[in-house]
Amino acid sequence: MTATTFRPAATASWWRCDGCGYLLYAKRLARSHGVCPECGHHRRVPASERVELLLDPGTAEPMDVPYPADDPLGFADTRPYRERLAEARARTGLSEAAIAARGRIGGVPAMLVVMEFDFLGGSLGGAVGELITVAAETALAERRPLVIVAASGGARMQEGALALMQMAKTSQALLALDQAGLPTISVITDPTYGGVAASFATLCDVIVAEPGARMGFAGPRVIERTIGERLPPGFQTAEFLLRHGQIDAIRSRDELRPTLRRLLRTLGPAQTRPSLAEAIARPSPGELSALLTDPDRLATTDPYQVVRLARSLDRPTALDYVHWLVDDFEELRGDRLGGDCPATVGGIGTLDGQPIVVIGQQKGHDAAELRERNFGMPAPAGYRKAARLMRLAAKVGIPVLTLVDTGGAYPGVSAEREGQAVAIAENLRLMAGLPVPIVSVVISEGGSGGALGLAVADRVLMLSNAVYSVISPEGCAAILWRDGAAAPSAARALGLDARELLARGVVDAVLPEPDGGAQADPEGTARLLGEAVGATLAELRALPAAELTARRRARFRRLGSRAVVG
Repeated sequence: MTATTFRPAATASWWRCDGCGYLLYAKRLARSHGVCPECGHHRRVPASERVELLLDPGTAEPMDVPYPADDPLGFADTRPYRERLAEARARTGLSEAAIAARGRIGGVPAMLVVMEFDFLGGSLGGAVGELITVAAETALAERRPLVIVAASGGARMQEGALALMQMAKTSQALLALDQAGLPTISVITDPTYGGVAASFATLCDVIVAEPGARMGFAGPRVIERTIGERLPPGFQTAEFLLRHGQIDAIRSRDELRPTLRRLLRTLGPAQTRPSLAEAIARPSPGELSALLTDPDRLATTDPYQVVRLARSLDRPTALDYVHWLVDDFEELRGDRLGGDCPATVGGIGTLDGQPIVVIGQQKGHDAAELRERNFGMPAPAGYRKAARLMRLAAKVGIPVLTLVDTGGAYPGVSAEREGQAVAIAENLRLMAGLPVPIVSVVISEGGSGGALGLAVADRVLMLSNAVYSVISPEGCAAILWRDGAAAPSAARALGLDARELLARGVVDAVLPEPDGGAQADPEGTARLLGEAVGATLAELRALPAAELTARRRARFRRLGSRAVVG
């Protein structure tokens, strides 16, 4: 555990870094807000300094919250509880282990709660639970996002079951913000354990952690002493949590405020977002001459040659398109259930000046990136991450763009054990009823249910050299022809090219690629894709949610339906 909180007013002139042991001049450490300039170790800083670091200068308005009576149980310990409270108040200058303030972050009105670990280990008792609940209720009344900076050893033992009840009390306060469509962001600092980790700290829409910050329900000492389990290196650190899908991002202390600003400007209440009038003007989809809706305008091509072109490593990937099209993009990671799939990427940003959630399937441009991204084959964690982001979009009322590019969902033993079929099925159902516009674009390869898990949309677009099929030509040839060499014949039979799919209504429009494919002019292709998506979303935003979902369901209801003449 980090030694002591760095307080610039402390009398010590020199501090030894807990990370690397380097001896630091106190004024230099103060300038870096407690971050070691040698190794990047983040020392704890007081809650009051956190408020100054995160809120726009001059906007902080501290909240006074009436606290419940001290020592409700008359707790008997080696030292009286009241004495411990008095000492903590004298040491920190705070009334309790958290403070709250109204303010602005990047100009967006927000409610900020910061926990103070130096106050009885930041423990969650009646007073802290009341402060967080009142802050959430105030955020609800004033339509403000809520940001919580967590630091705690867990529930306060001296308050018994009353402390335990604060977990439920604060959780239902966050539920009210969910129901009202107000975003919540958690900032995890070192350490965050027990009842705080198992309630409001992990219930927020987005979870950002400082480097090295530890979080978990049971701390390492409890685990080791209770069950004798040997813990892996770096256990429960921010880096461990990111790999295991528990948090969205790691940000250094100087990156926190800019990150919160971008998140809040995208996710914040509608009145804090750019107006539609400020958006880049786009023609309607019908006015885009390059957007093809007539299959006769598409050239007849050899389907298997298109398959090969779609699989080219030179083609732009999902992240390439995000880079060209989406401003202020913040990648969000993890399914919150223990996994983060590298083949599925997603996050929030702005397209044409308007907030959007973007989710894509990511392959790569070389062998190393393909291996790192599991060859673009999503695991169950990928579909669950996508579902989490789509639910966030629905909560705050912003549209979803999905970029489809996969040969299929990962078929391995681990995927089956983790419920691959269920994860895909849940996405199909979720997307069918999502009350915000969804546009899907097949940018290269759309393989089987792995692709459809991101493509139940209001509009499905497709690049002219992309493919979309129930199975790969090679797989079809092996099953039906019993000969892998029959893949070209299978490709023709499957009708997987843009011309066939447009004629059958599987896709709604096709974006023509330049000669040589999208890879011949990737930025030009991205501009065309952005224009098509922007125009389509502008049309869809005008529809009420009920009509939007009804039309979406009708679209898929028609596919494959044909009257039977008796």
